[in-house]
Amino acid sequence: MKGVRAEFTAEETERLYAARLLAVEARPYLATALFALKPILSWRVPTMAVDRYWRCYVSPSFVAATPVDELAGVWVHEVSHLLRDHHGRGERMATAKDLTGPGDRLRMNIAADFEINDDVYGNGLPRPSGAILPSMLGLAAGDLMEEYLQKISLGPYCRDLTWLDCGGGADGLDRPWELGPDGADGLTEQERALVRYRVAQGITGAPGSSPAGWQRWAEKVVHPPQPWRELLGNAVRSAASAPGVGEDYVYSRPSRRSSSVPGVVLPSLRRRPPRVSVVIDTSGSVSDTELGSALLEVAAMARAVGGRRDLVRVLSCDAAAHVSGPICESEGLALLGGGGTDLRAGFATALAGRPSPDVIVVLTDGQTPWPDRRPPCRTVVGLFPRESFVNEDDPDYEPDLPPSWARVVTIG
Repeated sequence: MKGVRAEFTAEETERLYAARLLAVEARPYLATALFALKPILSWRVPTMAVDRYWRCYVSPSFVAATPVDELAGVWVHEVSHLLRDHHGRGERMATAKDLTGPGDRLRMNIAADFEINDDVYGNGLPRPSGAILPSMLGLAAGDLMEEYLQKISLGPYCRDLTWLDCGGGADGLDRPWELGPDGADGLTEQERALVRYRVAQGITGAPGSSPAGWQRWAEKVVHPPQPWRELLGNAVRSAASAPGVGEDYVYSRPSRRSSSVPGVVLPSLRRRPPRVSVVIDTSGSVSDTELGSALLEVAAMARAVGGRRDLVRVLSCDAAAHVSGPICESEGLALLGGGGTDLRAGFATALAGRPSPDVIVVLTDGQTPWPDRRPPCRTVVGLFPRESFVNEDDPDYEPDLPPSWARVVTIG
């Protein structure tokens, strides 16, 4: 009986691997991932499906009935589910939105297919006859799985797709026919991460050889975004709570040691809320979007020092410093500038203020001279990212990097 056969025939193996070679030829930047997939014969899947451990379950009847060039497209489709972490994203959506029913998982699989199929075919890779597209539901191309899911309901069209099952690798729900974490031929977590990283390296190393969607994916894998808001807030809080910051001697509450010196009143050391001066780079090289982000960070800094907005003083600075004063609401701040950049003026103005700041926070693109000396207070630099620049005409050129005495956090 064919139902108990556990191995591919020679003809099925030849067709399956020939299709994979065609997929590699059409999409060479996915070669590492395509060869990492282990095909497993399965009579319980309608076409091809993947689990999160990089096994590809294949129906022999589907292989026999599908042209080799279309099989190549299915190979690329299935490996795209894994590279784009649809299983992890599906699990997170299921937990956040309580998507536990079979209808929810079908909608999730459809949404994941829409994300892949809207740009994966063409240029030597024909679209398989059963591939579904966002246009079939009147939806625009280019959205993510999460966005499509919000727009898909279980209407008559979706009910006609109940056969669709790309496996747990497409939505995060393990299937009964999958071999699981302890089964043979699966990749470990470290091996899966290495495959994704190698594919991403290949894409970023050959710009223009892959679609924009894959380029964006690869950039996030190779250069994962930092949680910069959290990092910047932690840096400000750490600087504001450091030993010596906000500490002063006061006579309003005499020291307990005064009793040991009769006739002399000794001051006691008390901690007060720290004062923060924020210097915002308003030169022409900083965009309006970045200035908007800077204003949002100012409000966050006020929360970082206990909500005392009167303790946060803002200065805008291009080649000269412009004092905006203590903040009430970030939307009410006037940021002046637009010329060249010299943040040394901003540091000098901040330090000349009375009372003097305990922490200076600088929000800048870094294209500025920096003070020669370390200021007498802690400094945090929020750095808007820029492409590195090298002046090849000047052998002695050195970029204006933030000083070593500042805590630097890249913004964005």
